[in-house]
Amino acid sequence: MTVQKFTGAGPLDWDDLRVFLELARAGSLSAAARRLRLSHATVGRRLAALEESLGRTLMERRPDGYVLTEEGEGVRALAEAMDERAQAIRRREGGQAGAEAGLGGTVRLTMTQALADRFVIPRLGALRRAHPGLDLEVIADNRTLSLARREADLAIRLARPQRGDLVGRRLATLAYGLYAAPDASDALVAYDETMAELPEALWLARHCAGRRVAFRSNSVQGQLAAAVAGFGAALLPCLLADGVLGLERCPQPGPPLNREAWLLVHRDRCEVPRVRAVIEHLVAIFTDERPRLEGDRP
Repeated sequence: MTVQKFTGAGPLDWDDLRVFLELARAGSLSAAARRLRLSHATVGRRLAALEESLGRTLMERRPDGYVLTEEGEGVRALAEAMDERAQAIRRREGGQAGAEAGLGGTVRLTMTQALADRFVIPRLGALRRAHPGLDLEVIADNRTLSLARREADLAIRLARPQRGDLVGRRLATLAYGLYAAPDASDALVAYDETMAELPEALWLARHCAGRRVAFRSNSVQGQLAAAVAGFGAALLPCLLADGVLGLERCPQPGPPLNREAWLLVHRDRCEVPRVRAVIEHLVAIFTDERPRLEGDRP
């Protein structure tokens, strides 16, 4: 398959565009090569051929991977549209089998480790059954991955979006509480100093000042485990701590802490069918579980 080049100097090879698109999604030669089952050299060669054909630099190589240039962003948007149409043709030609398979392709979703492991991933089964051809890549990390640079398609973050090119939808309000083992001392379990500006850390500093901190961690699940082990009281999301054997909710010395969970997507990805399907499923599971998220029940 060939498509006409923007400069009119000849046809483009769809395989070059396909490799470029996967590299843009993956962000690294090694990841793109694994997904495409090609060698690193072939991926690099395909990118070079596409850039030479267009007469434009589409990607910059940086220490942390490949990043799209402004020209690359434009080419990616067109290549994404072509990929969606190609998948629609395959489904149409597949007849009933294609209809049953539903959407295809990969959607990359990023969120914190605790939210991914304890809440979202266990509730993705219905999405899998509805769209068995859809592949999900969940990047469970506390880092803020960039939607603008296509490090992920969707992000769940505990903050309202600030960028104008991101579309945000509030999923739920997450309630927090102080939890401790029944025989725990008056000490605290808290974040380490690298997380001192988080709302949870600021709340503890404001309302629990003067109490000994017996355990610190940059991991919410680590703090949960430390609280169960008896190190002290930890300020934890109710969705994570309610119902955990060996923990009980303690009286709080200040007003309750709540944080908003937002689903973010880059504006030009909102209507991509496979991304839209994941958005709708995530909205549904957060809506269904709202009482638990808000701390109303275990």
